[in-house]
Amino acid sequence: MPHTIQLHRVLQAPPERIYRAFTIAAALVKWMPPHGFVCEVQEMDARPGGHFRMAFINLSTGERSSFGGVYLELVPNTRIRNSDQFDDPGLPGSMITTVDLRAVACGTEIQIVQEGLPEMIPVESCYLGWQQSLHLLSLLVEADIPANLA
Repeated sequence: MPHTIQLHRVLQAPPERIYRAFTIAAALVKWMPPHGFVCEVQEMDARPGGHFRMAFINLSTGERSSFGGVYLELVPNTRIRNSDQFDDPGLPGSMITTVDLRAVACGTEIQIVQEGLPEMIPVESCYLGWQQSLHLLSLLVEADIPANLA
């Protein structure tokens, strides 16, 4: 049976900034790959029904893990829901990732659910990777850049 993971964070940034970090390729490559990896986006059409393709590249080995999917639902500043499939036939199946954003007094609450993870990927590894990625996301979106430097 495929795995499901759930994550929860509160970031000190408005929902629109976090939404942009998920839907702009130049922002995504800055925070999404876990430590030791870089991200290369080949395609990103952030609209319902639009496709994306990207790869995580291991800096130690040079190995590429390519994957892609479809944006199933995009509600600006509120929800991102997409499918994901690895190109590696050893990682079969399709995953669904849902990211819900909700404005709260101190910023934005983020709820992430990733369903259908292939059984051969340890759940703990997924949690670790997401924790590293979400830390990088916080550094990106919580930055307070003065208007005269923007």
